[in-house]
Amino acid sequence: MSIVTQPRVLCLGEVLYDFLADQPGLPLEQVKSWTPYPGGAPANVACGLVKLGTPTGFIGCVGQDDLGNALVELLRTIGVDMTGIQRHPTAPTRGVYVVRSTTGDRTFAGFGSHDTTEFADAHLQANQLSSAQFETADFLVLGTLELAYPDSRRAIGRALQFADQHYVKILVDVNWRPVFWHDEAAALPLIHDLIRHADFLKLSEEEAEWLYGTTDPGVIAHRLGSVEGVFVTAGEKGCAYAVGASEGRVPAFAIEVEDTTGAGDSFVAGLLHQLCQHDLRTLADPAVVRGIVHYASAMGALTTTRPGAIAAQPTVAEINAFLYLQQQPS
Repeated sequence: MSIVTQPRVLCLGEVLYDFLADQPGLPLEQVKSWTPYPGGAPANVACGLVKLGTPTGFIGCVGQDDLGNALVELLRTIGVDMTGIQRHPTAPTRGVYVVRSTTGDRTFAGFGSHDTTEFADAHLQANQLSSAQFETADFLVLGTLELAYPDSRRAIGRALQFADQHYVKILVDVNWRPVFWHDEAAALPLIHDLIRHADFLKLSEEEAEWLYGTTDPGVIAHRLGSVEGVFVTAGEKGCAYAVGASEGRVPAFAIEVEDTTGAGDSFVAGLLHQLCQHDLRTLADPAVVRGIVHYASAMGALTTTRPGAIAAQPTVAEINAFLYLQQQPS
């Protein structure tokens, strides 16, 4: 009988296909062809964690269509726990079109002929979530995109209740994507309300400025009061952090960037993998905190050297080799 390892991390939200423009630098209407890559921030984080050796489960909804079947098979092949996956009988699995700049930065450009509310992930059902999944988990990862839809918003609320019952830590990655929302103004109070539940908060510089009017993680942590760690990522400028009494910045690695898709999600996966390796009491040591952020930054950086999000994620051996080479004199 095979031993089933219970997930230490649960990632709730969207799994989808990113249709990446094959012609960088062109606007949406001039792109001639697209290449589909599996994605969706929570699914990216789940796959990244499993590749690093941390047992992880995904909670989300996909359609009973070819795209949905392919995504479920991919998660199964990677080794993500599938207990929390729901299948919608009629709603399609989400696909999002992504245009790219010549420097590798990407912009979400819409959903083709579908409205953002029509996809299966928007219909994740709260009453189908299982409390048992949360009994062995240490962390629950949440983004903000699924707050845009009533069904998935209720599912997030239910997951927060289960997490509270079982003392599961919450990591919120804001992952702001206006294209998912009909009303951007409605997003702001919902996002602030979700962040109030967070033990760890990850934002981009732009998101920090938008939500708090500052990119200083120490200021944000002070305003939130109860949060244990705030991480503000800024691409080539690196990552600033405030964890307990430790504040600092880890500079970005000098690498050749091909595609930034999924880099932030890989950062989150590296971060959570490290948090699962450490007793959280060791976060009182500034050197431990810096090492954790350094590792997460390396995972994010390596993901940008290949196209796609999940396919580009590095292994533990690749991260360790990369970090070893960074320490060597040039």
